[in-house]
Amino acid sequence: MDALNQRIDALESLGDYFSNFDENNPEYFPFVEAIEKATIENGWFRREECIHAISCWGKALEKLNIEKWLAPYALTENQSTKTIALVLAGNLPMVGFHDILAVWITGNTALIKCASKDKVLIPFIINNNPQLKSMSLFTEEKLKNFDAVIATGSNNSARYFDYYFAKYPSLIRKNRNGVAILNGKETKSELENLGRDMLQYFGLGCRNVSKLYLPNGFDLNRIFSGIYPLSSYIDINKYGNNYDYNKAVFLMSEFDFADNGFFILKEDTAISSPIACAFYEYYDDATKLRDQIKDQKDKIQCIVTNEPYPNAVSFGQTQMPGLSDYADGVDTIEFLRSL
Repeated sequence: MDALNQRIDALESLGDYFSNFDENNPEYFPFVEAIEKATIENGWFRREECIHAISCWGKALEKLNIEKWLAPYALTENQSTKTIALVLAGNLPMVGFHDILAVWITGNTALIKCASKDKVLIPFIINNNPQLKSMSLFTEEKLKNFDAVIATGSNNSARYFDYYFAKYPSLIRKNRNGVAILNGKETKSELENLGRDMLQYFGLGCRNVSKLYLPNGFDLNRIFSGIYPLSSYIDINKYGNNYDYNKAVFLMSEFDFADNGFFILKEDTAISSPIACAFYEYYDDATKLRDQIKDQKDKIQCIVTNEPYPNAVSFGQTQMPGLSDYADGVDTIEFLRSL
């Protein structure tokens, strides 16, 4: 078996490992301990969020999904293996794992700089997988001795990355958010799924819905009804503190907003909203809205809707991306193949 097929088989095995995760199985006790450590080091990484991430990776790394992901590429063994520096974000558990797999499956070595708040799960997974470990390096120092870089961060950090990595081939990712376009015909189940799209991982992910486009006359109480099953979030200290803070800011600023006791809806043209809040905007012309969305495509990671938008995501699926759902819409495999 050639090296490429060995790596593909290793991805399938890793997917099986994730899919069979069982807290009561002694085989997984070290993984459970790593999850517990991650929750201590980052208060946003609740046990439930970590397990959700593991489950999603288990589904993504099923054999058919791996084959579908790699089918468009004529992957061959690299004649010269390159070292790709990866500056990972730390907003979600294992958020940079896709970049590592892309580097690995193309036969390159990943030089990984984990986010300060996500230094547990990814190193644990890689260091306990001999094949991944053999093509991965971790560093907390200044990055050096690499051929290209993939860096993810805020819009502010992206400017720093652009300057710092100017002489290297680079893929620099910035802030993006998910949006939802409703037509008023959504079912109760779809609106409950939309609630998860907004609040999964506390809304910290680039695929979380932070902006709602609503038809004129849409009743905001339908949104509140949909997210009501997640009302217990207010009992989580970090979320509750952010809710209290943002509500206070809106009140002191004399902004108009709707509030159900654990989540805020504010009419606003911006796309990126604070924690425990979503912005919304009414529309009356679907064609004009399409043009508006097109003009803001560089700020949008994904679109949740029942309307016929290209690459639309179904309600409740934003935090279950496939292997071909590349961040910022930039094909990581093609970037790596171009080096």
